[in-house]
Amino acid sequence: MSKVEQAERMSNAPGFVAALDQSGGSTPNTLSLYGVDDTQYANDTQMYDLIHQMRCRIIQSNAFTGDRVIGAILFENTMKREVAGRPVADFLWQDRQIVPFLKVDKGLLDEKQGVQLMKTVPNLNALLARAKAANIFGTKMRSVIHHANLAGIADVVGQQFDIANQILNHDLVPIIEPEISIGSPHKAEAEEILLESLNSHLSDLKVDSKVILKLTLPEKANQYASLSSNVNVMRVVALSGGYSRQEANARLSQNDAMVASFSRALSEGLSTSQSDSDFDKTLELTVQAIFTASVFGCS
Repeated sequence: MSKVEQAERMSNAPGFVAALDQSGGSTPNTLSLYGVDDTQYANDTQMYDLIHQMRCRIIQSNAFTGDRVIGAILFENTMKREVAGRPVADFLWQDRQIVPFLKVDKGLLDEKQGVQLMKTVPNLNALLARAKAANIFGTKMRSVIHHANLAGIADVVGQQFDIANQILNHDLVPIIEPEISIGSPHKAEAEEILLESLNSHLSDLKVDSKVILKLTLPEKANQYASLSSNVNVMRVVALSGGYSRQEANARLSQNDAMVASFSRALSEGLSTSQSDSDFDKTLELTVQAIFTASVFGCS
C-alpha cells in the first residue's frame, strides 16, 4: 500500500467518499430501508452479518470503483471481515483504488450546552495500531451540534482536535466530523461559530499534519470554501445529515471545493429484493449523481 499515492488521491482526485460505517445504533434503520426488518435477525451478530452482506454487495458492484469513489469509511466490525475472500481494506485499495478509513468513535454523550460530545474511546491507541496493521489510511469520528452555543461548539471542536492529534501520532489521517444537525433552529449561526473554531484549532497543528473535515452542508453556499486552501486540510467533505439524496446533491452542487461523504443518501433506493442487475443500475445512477454534484457542481 502506497500511503503517498493514497494521500494524493484523497487530496486531488475527483470523486467522493462513501460512508459505509453504520454502527450498532444506525444499522437497524439502514437495514430496514434496505428491506430487512428486525424480525429477520435475533441478535447483533446476525444483524452485523446482514449489514456486511449489504456492504459487500455495494463494494463489489461495478458501479463502485475508484473512478468516482475515492474513499470509503468502514465500521470496526467491517475492518475485521472479508469481501471476496480478502480483508475489506485490501480489497478496496488493491481492487478498486478506494482509500479505506475507519470509524473510531463509540457514539455520543447526552446533549449538554447544545451539543453532544463523543463518548470516551477505550483503548484507542490499540485500535489505531490494529487499523494501521490492517492497511487503513485514516479514521473518522463524529460529534453533533444542535444549537449555536459558543461554549458547546468550542468543546466539540476541542475534543475533536485532541483526539485527532492522537490519531496523527499513529501516522493516520483523521476525518474530523463536527456535524451540525439539519434541524438546528439556528443552523447558519452555528456554522459561523464552527468555522471560526475550526480555523483556530487548525492554526495550532504542525505544518505537516493533515486532516480531513467532514461538515454538514451549509446554509450559505461556500461557507467553508476557505478551509479547503488551509495547509493542514487534505480535503473538505460533506455529510448528507438526513437530507434526501436529491436535496443533498443540490446543496452540494452550490459549494466549491467540497465533495460528498454520504451514507443514507448513498444507499437510498437499494433493496435486498433487487436482482444484481437492478441493484447495480440503481447504484450506478446514485454514484454518478453524487459524483457529478461533487465534481461539477459549481464549475
